[in-house]
Amino acid sequence: MFYEMFSFIVEIVAGILGGFLLLRFWMQALRLRPPNSLGLAIFQITDWLVKPIRRLVPGFGGFDWASLIGAFLVAFLSILLESLFTMQHHPGIFLLLALLRLCQWVIYGLMALLVLEAILSFVNPYAPIAPLIRALNQPILSPLRRIIPPIGGIDFSVLVALIILQLLGRVLMSALPNLYFYLA
Repeated sequence: MFYEMFSFIVEIVAGILGGFLLLRFWMQALRLRPPNSLGLAIFQITDWLVKPIRRLVPGFGGFDWASLIGAFLVAFLSILLESLFTMQHHPGIFLLLALLRLCQWVIYGLMALLVLEAILSFVNPYAPIAPLIRALNQPILSPLRRIIPPIGGIDFSVLVALIILQLLGRVLMSALPNLYFYLA
C-alpha cells in the first residue's frame, strides 16, 4: 500500500515537472513566445534544473537541449526512486525505462495539447492562449490537414492525430515486457 502511494506521488510530481520541461523545449524549438504569465511560470518552475545543465550543454541547432536533458533526468530519477522499494528492475534497464517514460510524457503532452485545442475551438476560439496552443499543434496537424481536408466544416485531423498518438503509446507500452525478457 505504501509503495503504491509513494509511486503515485513520484509519478505525479515527475510527470508535472517533466511536462513543463518538455513544454519549454517544444516552445523554444518552435520559437514561440507564450503569454507573459504562462511563460514566466514555466521558466520559474524549470530554471533551477535547466540553467546548470545549459552550462554543460548549450543549445544548438535551434533546440534547447538542456530542457530535454532535464526532462530525461527527471524521468530517470523517478524510475530510480520507484525501484528503491521493489528492487525488481535490472540495473541496465533504468536508462531504457527512463527513455520510455520520457516518450510516454511526450505522447501524453501532445494528446493534451490536441484535446485542449479541440475544447478551445468549441468553447472560446479567441481565448488569449488559443493562438499558442494552435502554434504548438501546427507541426503535428499540418501534414494531416494536407491529407484529410475538413468535411462539412469539421476538422478531423485532430481526431486522427489523437488516434495515431494512442497507437504509438500502445506500441511503446507493449515494448516494455519485451525489455524485461531480454534483460532478465
